[in-house]
Amino acid sequence: MSSTQSELRSALVGPSPRRIDPPYDLPTADDAHASSVVAAPSRPAVDAESGAAWARRYRRRLRLVDTVVLAASIVGAVAVDAARAIAAGRGTDASTLAESVGSPWLPVVVGLVWTACLTLHRTRDLAVVGSGVVEYKRLLTASVWAFAVVAIGFASVGHIGGEGYFLVALPVGGAGLVTGRWTMRRWLERQRAKGHYLSRAVVVGSRDDIADVVRRIDKTSGAVYDIVGAAVPDSDPRGIVVGGRVVPVVADLDDVPSAVWRLGAESVIVAGEPGRGREYLRDLGWSLEGRATELVIASRLTNVAGPRIHYRPVEGLPLMHVELPQFDGPRHALKRLSDLVLASAALVVLWPVFAVVALAVRLDGPGPVLFRQERVGRDGRTFEMLKFRSMVVDAESRLSDLAQADEGAGLLFKMKSDPRVTRVGAVLRRWSLDELPQLLNILRGDMSVVGPRPPLPREVEGYEDHVHRRLYIKPGLTGMWQVNGRSDLSWEESVRLDLYYVENWSLTVDFVIMWRTVRVLFEHRGAY
Repeated sequence: MSSTQSELRSALVGPSPRRIDPPYDLPTADDAHASSVVAAPSRPAVDAESGAAWARRYRRRLRLVDTVVLAASIVGAVAVDAARAIAAGRGTDASTLAESVGSPWLPVVVGLVWTACLTLHRTRDLAVVGSGVVEYKRLLTASVWAFAVVAIGFASVGHIGGEGYFLVALPVGGAGLVTGRWTMRRWLERQRAKGHYLSRAVVVGSRDDIADVVRRIDKTSGAVYDIVGAAVPDSDPRGIVVGGRVVPVVADLDDVPSAVWRLGAESVIVAGEPGRGREYLRDLGWSLEGRATELVIASRLTNVAGPRIHYRPVEGLPLMHVELPQFDGPRHALKRLSDLVLASAALVVLWPVFAVVALAVRLDGPGPVLFRQERVGRDGRTFEMLKFRSMVVDAESRLSDLAQADEGAGLLFKMKSDPRVTRVGAVLRRWSLDELPQLLNILRGDMSVVGPRPPLPREVEGYEDHVHRRLYIKPGLTGMWQVNGRSDLSWEESVRLDLYYVENWSLTVDFVIMWRTVRVLFEHRGAY
């Protein structure tokens, strides 16, 4: 999701390709209340590129990208089959070469089957485009199904050959589709940052629930919603203060449809329980029919990712099943195996980097090359964590002298210009090279490649009860904290991200975090 990313990154549809300004008589924050808020830079206004118009345009671009990728991979497969036929002596002339490669309609059929599978698996559904993991998973699943159908077709007609489709088209095409969507996702995020390709939304619920939803959407990079108003149970016209802006109250719970119509909103987000009983959502959905407006329910389940939620209707009652997190079993054994493979491979590849860094630390000043520090691992067991030394030798004893300069929050000590950091240490921290020896901790089983941040014993002593859940799995070399701001995060945000990972981790999420870590290393955000 990114990061973590918000649970509200879902479908957006709507008919309004034009900008509709709020009518002059809409209730807004009163002057006294609004003036007490420090105005933040306003969000970019949403122009004509929103709603259904942008959805159609973006889908056309996705189809074009997908078609180019499929065509290129299939042509490559045919070329490989032809080269294999020539090398085997079966392509001495045009007729024998054509017989070896197959019917000239074969590439067209494969392309049509592949395209159909991409459509059937809803890979261009607005609920997943731009969302990352789910979108990529659908692309790869559709590709595997397409070639399963192709394989069955080859077997049923007795076609001999066609290895190029499976050796070239499937892996190259699958990678190309993911790369194409990744590229389009970067472009889409840039457009949304400018205020384009957003869905104008009205949030319905209590003031606290609305503020929480708006805060999460505003913090989400590439969020798909532009909140233009709120609907609350009371008749108080004061706006809702969120961060540095005020969300205007545009309606009460009974007037949501007319407010949506006046504002040209394309989405209605219901935050929590509005307090009108179970029939309210049903009636609200009915009242929005015919307006091409999307109804989104913001789940009040905290730290629960989408894959853990399943719906099952029973006699018209929609039951929502939430899978409980598992902290042992085959999945964790597979995680341990992947840790061993990745850490071993990294040590083999990076040994020259280890040598250069060790020499630089040794030449930079007196003291050991490695810094050893006691950290707390899974189930509260302590271990000795390894790092390349990036501070002066007496850094620990000088910590108390810097207490007044602490820029952190909660239990963490943070200081952007820490005088204890050496010249080489500053470079190592900027590129996170000081963390590399933790690959040895991974091999020893103390850490994992991906996991929560490894805490100090004094931090654990100050944990609230729920924060101890961070210790349910092994700490990681990288994790949600690494790819979402590192030292720039507040203590509360760091805890929230770690707990979210503990509750919802999967190997797919791990690989996405590893990929994002590579990108974050070049941005140097929060590295100090």
